[in-house]
Amino acid sequence: MASGLDRRALPAWLAATALSALGWWFGSGLHPLWWLTWIAPLPVLWLAPRVRAHWAALAALVAYTIGGLDLWTYARVDLGLPLVVILCLLFEPALVLALCALLFRRLLLRGKPMAAVLSVPALWVSAEYLYNLVSPHGTWGNIAYTQMDVLPVIQVAAITGLWGVGFLVLLLPAAIAAQAMPRGTWPVRVTTTAVALSLVAVALIYGVFRLQAPATSVLRIGLASLEKPVQPSLSGAAGQALEVRYASAIQRLASEGARIVVIPETSFSTASPTVPAFAQLARQQDLILDTGIDFKGDPQARRNMSMAFQPGLAMPATYNKHHLLPGLDPYTPGQTYRMLDGTPRIGLAICKDMDFHDIGHAYASRGAQLLLVPADDFTVDGWLHSRMSIMRGVESGFAIARAARKGRLTLSDDRGRVLAEASSEGRDAELVGDLPLRATRTLYARWGDWFVWLNLALLATLLLVALPGRRTD
Repeated sequence: MASGLDRRALPAWLAATALSALGWWFGSGLHPLWWLTWIAPLPVLWLAPRVRAHWAALAALVAYTIGGLDLWTYARVDLGLPLVVILCLLFEPALVLALCALLFRRLLLRGKPMAAVLSVPALWVSAEYLYNLVSPHGTWGNIAYTQMDVLPVIQVAAITGLWGVGFLVLLLPAAIAAQAMPRGTWPVRVTTTAVALSLVAVALIYGVFRLQAPATSVLRIGLASLEKPVQPSLSGAAGQALEVRYASAIQRLASEGARIVVIPETSFSTASPTVPAFAQLARQQDLILDTGIDFKGDPQARRNMSMAFQPGLAMPATYNKHHLLPGLDPYTPGQTYRMLDGTPRIGLAICKDMDFHDIGHAYASRGAQLLLVPADDFTVDGWLHSRMSIMRGVESGFAIARAARKGRLTLSDDRGRVLAEASSEGRDAELVGDLPLRATRTLYARWGDWFVWLNLALLATLLLVALPGRRTD
């Protein structure tokens, strides 16, 4: 029987809760320290079999809630989210961590260390998937995004989607915590550790190997973001002045060899189905120019539109944003996808679309090698939101040229490498770079969320294992 929270257990409870809270504070959020994310769950999992069940759950709940408060200013001030929404964002993952600690504890005290270790990532991944199905923000907040700077780790997403990354991040601390269990034989501990480490090692070896693949072609791309004004009408003086400034930026990028230029989401407002000055620039400079437009030409449906001007075509190819920001986007969502003619295979998307898997799957099925993504961020979330977009490329096998106002300009390949980056967080920004392209068809693009279904089946099995027998509270 595990001890209660007596005087001897209290210091351990406080220390484990505080250490885990610090791990989540710095290992999650807008600028996570990726290595801390692997450590953050460890203290409360170590604690779980040493205290009563309700104290184990409380430690996990408190730790994640405190750690999640690092997003308070962003959620409340920058996004202006209602208090009830913020509390849901805090307590949902905190509750999941508490359930992980309880299931881990239950199985460990039943003498099932392997089941205990697997239960933590299986429960976490299953909960993140279910949340993704109902959330208007898609995969936002997924633990996998904390690992975007660790290229060998995130390559597993090409097989499992981002769910596999989260599985690895939760698997390792659970395996370490299981080694310090109050009772258990040495051979069982060694076997449990060996299995967990082998899974992590195989994923890393695959990641390193996948990063060696050569590019089949290289395309030079320019990105530009001019800070102000925002969404000016092209029929007004402010809009025409901004159009001239963008025309100068596009010409500079073209002079540096850019064959494609992307500028941010809703850079201009217009009711016209084209922008004559941009169509002319595309012809003169022999390039593709993709710009975000607040389109007001349809009295029945205002659209957040992407217009892609091509040198040989009179009218731009258009795409309407699918996934809108609740309460902030006054638009009618789009329903169709758009590929440009010719090679390489280029698709169009806009900002928040890249938070959702349907965009990646749709363009992977169309053989996309590159997505052009105008975007508009909230200044402080530039790194995170750009990396969410980059993850779609790793999962589904395409490069991404993303130009965000108040965020980041990024050129990333289908392995998640950021080949060029500039900050537009409160400033004008331009960049031009060479982007490697491949004809990639990932297993995740073919099989979808198979790994999640495997986790759900595993979780159901482990819950059955945890049911019978004597009490462990």
